[in-house]
Amino acid sequence: MIKLVTLATALLISATTLATQPDFQQPLSIDSDTSFGDIQTSTLIYEHNVIVQQGSLKILADRLEIDGSAGEGAEIFIATGTPATYSQMMEDGSLVEAKANEIRFERADRVLTMTGDAELKQRGSLVRATLVRYNIETQQLNAERGEDESGRVRTVFEPSQSDPKKNATKENQQP
Repeated sequence: MIKLVTLATALLISATTLATQPDFQQPLSIDSDTSFGDIQTSTLIYEHNVIVQQGSLKILADRLEIDGSAGEGAEIFIATGTPATYSQMMEDGSLVEAKANEIRFERADRVLTMTGDAELKQRGSLVRATLVRYNIETQQLNAERGEDESGRVRTVFEPSQSDPKKNATKENQQP
């Protein structure tokens, strides 16, 4: 049982690569109605009303599976739900919010992949697609629609907070 607790701690701490620096220093907690751990396969499964919190990072899911079979530093976290959600306050104060039927984080590659009604919001922008892949390290985003769907990738940019009419009025009033 001690080995399982050690495995769980190592796997959960590795999730902090998604967190901002202050979040790294916070305890990570996982609450669920049920949990299961398999030492031989290095797998942890949390089911029903799963809540993951670490500082400002919050994941809500029906199920969370942590696969540590590839070794430390190469764990894979898979949160599923209808939808599973992820939110976190970034170091610059912006809020990142994501939701999808599946949110997968591959620690070794630092890639967040959202599939099934995927949506990513940050800094007033929204990307909606069947699949959204975000590389945390390079900050590159790729969005795709499903091959069997007629839908398209949709990106929405919100206007800036400054009011163009007020700026135009001020410019016109200057001598």
